[in-house]
Formats: sequence, C-alpha cells, structure tokens
Amino acid sequence: MVLLNKIKNKLGINYRKKRWPGLIEAYKQYLPVTKKTPIISLNEGNTPLILSDSLSNLIGNETKVFLKYDGLNPTGSFKDRGMTMAISKAKEEGREAVICASTGNTSAAAAAYASRGGLKPYVLIPEGFVAQGKLAQALMYGAEIISINGNFDKALEIVRDLSSEHPIELVNSVNPYRIQGQKTAAFEIVDDLGYAPDWLCIPMGNAGNITAYWLGFKEYLKIRNLKLPTMMGFQSEGSAPLVKNIIVKDPETIATAIRIGNPVNREKAKKVKKESKGDFQSVTDEEIIEAYKILAKEGIFCEPASAASVAGLIKNKNRIQKGSRIVCVLTGNGLKDPDCAIKNNDAIFKKNIDPSLKNITKILGY
Repeated sequence: MVLLNKIKNKLGINYRKKRWPGLIEAYKQYLPVTKKTPIISLNEGNTPLILSDSLSNLIGNETKVFLKYDGLNPTGSFKDRGMTMAISKAKEEGREAVICASTGNTSAAAAAYASRGGLKPYVLIPEGFVAQGKLAQALMYGAEIISINGNFDKALEIVRDLSSEHPIELVNSVNPYRIQGQKTAAFEIVDDLGYAPDWLCIPMGNAGNITAYWLGFKEYLKIRNLKLPTMMGFQSEGSAPLVKNIIVKDPETIATAIRIGNPVNREKAKKVKKESKGDFQSVTDEEIIEAYKILAKEGIFCEPASAASVAGLIKNKNRIQKGSRIVCVLTGNGLKDPDCAIKNNDAIFKKNIDPSLKNITKILGY
C-alpha cells in the first residue's frame, strides 16, 4: 500500500481532495485576521458555480450563464460568508452578545455563528414578514427574537442605536467585517472560471452584497490580470429604493429577503454602479416567480429574492453582447421560504387518492 501511494504521488494522482477549511482559512491573506483571531467557522464558502444550459440557450448569442449558488452555505444563504468574519472579530474583541435586524437570512446566520462561538444572539424582525424556514432556523440556533410592529428599516434603526450605547456587537451589513467575508464569493468565481464575468447579476436589499462582490473583484485585480465585470443590481418593483433613488416607506414584495426600503449601503452601491458602468433595475414579482420556476426546472431551488438576479438577466436579454460570460448570484436556498414554493408552482399534486395498484396505474396512464 505504501509503495502504491508513492507511485500515485509520483504520477500526480490525487484521489482525495484536500478538505475545504472555510473561507477565512482559504483566503486569510486577503482578510483582516491575525493569529489572535479565534476563527468561528462552519466551513462556509466554496459554493458551486453552475453552468445553466437553459438560461444560456434562452439568452442565446453564444452566451454562457453561470449560477453562483450561495444557498448551499451552512445556514442556506450568502450571509454565512459575512457572519464567519463578523462573529470571529466580535469574539476577538471580547464581545459576549451580538444583535441584528433581519428579514430572515441574517438572523439565521447570526444565531448559528454566535451560538457556535459562545455568544448570545439577539434578533429584531418585522412582524409577519419573515419566512417560516428562516424563523425556524433562528429559533433552533438559540436566538432571542423580538418581533416588532414595524418594518425592517425601523428594526435596523433600533439595533444601530442600541449597539452604539451598549456593549453588544451589531452584525448587520454596516459591520465592515461582514463585507470582508462576503467579498470572498468574487474570489471563488474568479478561481472557478479563471476570469471575471462580463456581467454579474445580483439581487439588492441592503446592498451589502453588491458592495462586497465589487470589493472582491477589485482586490483580485491587484494580483491577477482581470477585466472587471459590469455590476447589474436588481430589486423588486415594490421595494426599489436604489432603482428610484428614494426611501420606500412601505416596501412590498414576495421576495421578503430584499423587502428593504432604506438600504444602509446606498452610497457604496451607487459608487459600485458608477465604477463598474453598471445598472440598477427593478423587476416585478411576477417576473421573479417566473425566473424562480425556470431555475427549479433545472434542478435549482432558490428563495424568491435570489431569482431577482435571473429575472433581471432575462429582462436585459437584448443588451447582452455575443459570447458574454454572465454570473447570476443566487443568495439563498429555496427551503428558506417553503410557503412561496407551495403557492407558486406548476406541478401536479393529486390528493386523497385510493391506494390501490389499479388506481395508481390508471393515474399514471399505464
């Protein structure tokens, strides 16, 4: 066996890939961590970049469309990327508790990583506007949840004020370490493709993620010969403060993860748009659901907000140059919002059927 292994090594045969260590260990040379930083990780990152044949064919013109499926992070969303950094640094700074406002995904990630790191998580959510899958996660991970009669923006205002007056770490995307962790998704895309895409299509809520991706691409530009992508940010029509450049007091959309009327990263996102020569656009809830279904038929189940990136891509079909390489970011897993899937599908679901072989055979058409 020893001789066989020596022969394999000599021939360059590696039958066991090195274990993924989590994004901080993988990219620590690009992150603000030191030997003193206690790394709180669930081996997040390294999510798949999936070539979509159906979308590539739909766009046509020799375009290839890839899907960065961050819904396969440990708690089911891209928020894990930022939270491993935010919680690790909070632990390093001696914090004993963290707090966030959330439409769902942030609460799940904050609760999971805080609990793993031995910190107490507190969460403020808007009453009635957090999908059940996300609420279930936060509860199971041990968060203390306060549901307010107000929207996300009011919840964020409260936690920002509270954290400025008390020794509790705020882990929303105003926390700079969140952005540092989330930028690693851009590194992974370049590492997978060998280049940056021509377009990056991404949903926007608080706009931390589009800010983080752009930071990641720019930092990789310093060490690799990259052409920077055009950043295309998409919001729901009923919750589009960045598209309309206003504050939306009562945002409404089926995509609850981006139901935010006053993004805290507004100015940073506008800078990304300008620097990348990109665009911010809105898509309707109907367009989001159509994209949601298209992805599902290719075996990819994402939450509604994720599908906004694909809806936006389809809306811009005629603007895309021949041979383009495009990445659509899918921010969360479909299991986050099962109610949306149950209410919006084209499947056949027969109920209360007599359980006989003859009857089932007849239904199947044999």
